[in-house]
Amino acid sequence: MELLKELTQAWGIAGREKSIRAIIKREIEGLADEIFTDPVGNLIALKKGADSQDKKKIMLSAHMDEIGFQVTKVESDGRIRVCNVGFIWTSAIYNDKVIFQNGTIGVVGCQGPIEEAKNSAGKLYIDIGCTTKEDAEKYVKVGDYCGFIGNYYELKNEKITAKSFDNRVGCYVLIEALKKNKGDGPNDVYYVFSVQEEIGCRGAAVASERIKPDIGISVDVTPDHFYPSDLEGSNAVGEGVGVKLGDPSAMLDEYLVDEMLACCEENHIKYQRDVMDRGGTDASSINLSGCGVKVCGISIVDRFPHSQSSIISKEDVRGAIELADKYTKRIFHFEE
Repeated sequence: MELLKELTQAWGIAGREKSIRAIIKREIEGLADEIFTDPVGNLIALKKGADSQDKKKIMLSAHMDEIGFQVTKVESDGRIRVCNVGFIWTSAIYNDKVIFQNGTIGVVGCQGPIEEAKNSAGKLYIDIGCTTKEDAEKYVKVGDYCGFIGNYYELKNEKITAKSFDNRVGCYVLIEALKKNKGDGPNDVYYVFSVQEEIGCRGAAVASERIKPDIGISVDVTPDHFYPSDLEGSNAVGEGVGVKLGDPSAMLDEYLVDEMLACCEENHIKYQRDVMDRGGTDASSINLSGCGVKVCGISIVDRFPHSQSSIISKEDVRGAIELADKYTKRIFHFEE
């Protein structure tokens, strides 16, 4: 999974996804009937299906962006003050390193006890090694963005750790699913690599308005519940691809969910029933676009999400690729 490693290590905060888009565009060149970038930065690839009276337009959406910080002020003593770009557990990044778009490295500190930061960057600062404002502004300016540093490592039992599995793994799944799509299925499939999900699922909203899909599928991570944490549930890394049954940002269509469960059973794809009780996915924007779109979701369970050291299973990733491929080749019949 060298491509997945490359995707996780690339820099791409919400609204600044161009380096991720370049990698994906390179990988999918020549694989689709149409490939284009829209005005907000979504990369969209269309693979047309065979002629069929039951043909549907299916939109798979995986976001390219990751969480990070934006500079709000440079203090007189050289400290860099920041605000959140997306949801961040401040304790996860405290005393660790971040990298700015220009390559400048900094270490995150806190004004007072980290427990008082309460997942807002208001009390955080970044030390880049400068002790005056004038020196610091040679390297970092108000408005600049920075993101986590989290190297890719192989763990035991097919597990891997890195930053930005949310949602570079979803992008990887779409790329690999597109490679498997030879255009012989009954549906037109749009592979959407969306922008700005972490700040409100904005890219998917624009893409869905353009495509007007019959079916929308978010491909994203979902939290692991195997070890004690601030989240509770049944999701577990390594127990199979997640078939999303609960997403607080969108109600998943019952028929589409049942079809996805059947697809897993028929194709012997190891799966788990994913209920996410906090957060959201691109399904939210797709669901409410136009006059409404039926949505469902494919999930990769992610332990320690929104951190520089999250953990996923390669087996789950392979299952997600297989499900994305097989599911988009099904024939769907909607109730009139």
